[in-house]
Amino acid sequence: MEQMLAARLHVPSRTLRIEEVAKPVPGAGEVLVKVEAAGVCLSDVHLIDGTLSPMLLEGDTVTLGHEVSGVIAETGPGVTRWTPGQRVVLYAGETRGGVTYTRGVDYDGGWAEYALSAETALTELPDAIPFDQGAIIPDAVSTPWAAITVTGAVRPAEAVGVWGAGGLGVHAVQLLRAVGAYPVVAIDPSPVARERALARGADLVLDSADPALRERIGEATGGAGLAAAFDFAGVPAVREQALSVLGPKGRLVLVGLTDKPLTVADGTRFSYLRQQILGHYGSDMPVALPQLLALLQGGRLDFSGSISGELPLARAAEAVERLENKTGDPIRLILRP
Repeated sequence: MEQMLAARLHVPSRTLRIEEVAKPVPGAGEVLVKVEAAGVCLSDVHLIDGTLSPMLLEGDTVTLGHEVSGVIAETGPGVTRWTPGQRVVLYAGETRGGVTYTRGVDYDGGWAEYALSAETALTELPDAIPFDQGAIIPDAVSTPWAAITVTGAVRPAEAVGVWGAGGLGVHAVQLLRAVGAYPVVAIDPSPVARERALARGADLVLDSADPALRERIGEATGGAGLAAAFDFAGVPAVREQALSVLGPKGRLVLVGLTDKPLTVADGTRFSYLRQQILGHYGSDMPVALPQLLALLQGGRLDFSGSISGELPLARAAEAVERLENKTGDPIRLILRP
């Protein structure tokens, strides 16, 4: 039996190891993809540090990696839509029996030399788009894209705020500008993150600790407040701050994940202004991925600046450490099997 390298997380002990495992064989309706690039996400860090836990994983060990691009290596019985050699991006998850399973969390992902996928859970990657940019789209880009266009339903000229200008938030700034939101306000305690948000098109950047934050947002919005606020940090204090600067019928969209409670300090004001709090997770891949790939291919978007470095698969633990400690302030690190 052929072997391959994979970065495997033993969930009970939260131990990440590079291991030799059996190379998967595609079954009926499946394809095997030779991985060319795999993104390292803060969610991976949280799986390793115990903040997040798989809900649907069978067994106690999983190959991480939900941002994956590569080339079709083999097709399983009955697969006709794919042929070996095609460049592809894998969805960050798939639906099984009406339930969403996340790749690299609930089943084996792409921090490996090869990855299995249902034939319906991937899309073609145009030749003009490099593997590294293709890999990060299924989460770092498509999650904020869906949060903005679907959950938050942002319309042109609406005032919006982005809390947390990290891997997802910095793309949110770019995407909000692309859909015509104005002004786009980015809020982050890190000066590096604020500079990055400005470079990606934010109209105003603020430190979350700025005592004049509410006034500054009031000035920027002509006193109206924000139409939509996006929490990419997953921090209770952020959510309370965002609620305080929402305008009438404003939407707070929760993208960052946390197990901490959310407090609405002034429930009467919240109801009087008919504000909304909306939970968000992932994206509808069959819709979001083709949209974003088309915008990339057409030159409307460019994520080359989001690739902060590449490491071989064997150095996966180092990549996680760099992201966790913000060494070099990375947006996205890429593993190359």
